Amino acid sequence: MGTRYEQDVVAWAREQAALLREGKFSAIDVEHIAKEIDDVAKSEQRDLLRRISLLLAHLLKRQYQPGRRGSSWRRTIEEQRRAVGVALQKTPSLQTSLRDADWLIGTWADAVSKAV
Repeated sequence: MGTRYEQDVVAWAREQAALLREGKFSAIDVEHIAKEIDDVAKSEQRDLLRRISLLLAHLLKRQYQPGRRGSSWRRTIEEQRRAVGVALQKTPSLQTSLRDADWLIGTWADAVSKAV
């Protein structure tokens, strides 16, 4: 049937949080907690990628399809600029992604694909 983590991750997470608060460190599922913490970081990076990609896609559309410009594109550009700024302010370590050439190439490719 699998481990508690595999059966119900929400119940498992609540259980692990309670164990941490109670100081019952020997009962903690260290391996899965570490995995979940890594997943939080990856999720934040994916969200930043998605937002920057969407921003770039709309900027590309605006540049190369001037006849189709509308308030929807403008609102999307403004919202994504704001959200990227907030993400980078709240999580400064995400700025390292902006210096990673492979990450930037992937984000640009995603943006071009969305714009096309």
